[in-house]
Amino acid sequence: MPVKLAAFPKCYLDDLTVHHTMTLFDWIETAASLPHVEGVELYPPAMESLDYPYLARVRDALDAVGLSAPMMCASPDFTYPDPARRAAEIEGYVKVVRAVAALGGSTCRILSGQRRPGVGREEGIAWVVDAIEQVLPLAEEQGTVLVMENHYKDGYWEYPEFAQESSIFLEIIGRIDSPWFAVNYDPSNALIAGDDPVEVLESVLPRVRAMHASDRTLEGGTLEDLRRMDRDPMAGYAPFVRHGVVGQGLISYDRVFELLASVGFDGWVSIEDGQDPELGLEHLRDSAIYLHAKLVEHGLR
Repeated sequence: MPVKLAAFPKCYLDDLTVHHTMTLFDWIETAASLPHVEGVELYPPAMESLDYPYLARVRDALDAVGLSAPMMCASPDFTYPDPARRAAEIEGYVKVVRAVAALGGSTCRILSGQRRPGVGREEGIAWVVDAIEQVLPLAEEQGTVLVMENHYKDGYWEYPEFAQESSIFLEIIGRIDSPWFAVNYDPSNALIAGDDPVEVLESVLPRVRAMHASDRTLEGGTLEDLRRMDRDPMAGYAPFVRHGVVGQGLISYDRVFELLASVGFDGWVSIEDGQDPELGLEHLRDSAIYLHAKLVEHGLR
């Protein structure tokens, strides 16, 4: 199956979830105007509900413009020290997995949670693995693969990702052996974590089921500045970390797609770019054109 492009509304998240000046249905129509894009990656906070009547409306809107919803960009947080809070996160994530299936999707992002002060490496890993394993039976029942992302942080979290460090990320995925658990690879998140994006991809290559195509630039700061800030509580992203047009930042997409082609990758690639909503659509178009050309060049389409 040829690799297909989806789009994620990175540049419109505040409009969708904070200001409410854009609806999910507005975003679906916008995404339908993008060249080479065949699907949208949905973000649960941007949805009014996860109940079936609303999901049916979303699916009808997608069908009307010829798009699918193959992926859900969920951000569960399994590192709360309180077991009741972790149980609530699992319960909330279960609803998201059911929504993915109701929309005809095949993958749902799963994260570790926030890197809270006082949460040790071993206990945090144990909590995350336990949570994921609790959801795997439902994932199999629904036909949805849980894809763990090498992640920086959800934009609305206080702390960076617990598993941002690649050794923790790799240990978590190494402890879970299931066909319903795989990886969502994001090359620029590896860069932000201080890792070589290609080396991270090589370490998880056989398990990559989905991908975020993002590119980063640092405007007015350095990677060391970012790591220093990550040691303390921080709302949102560091202001000098910019999601830009894919292909115009620090990531070597030729090498990324060369590696994915070598293992016959046939999942979805979701465009995650755009910092400024005023330029968002233009940047998404440029990214889609670039990525489609690269996928063709490397035999993935």
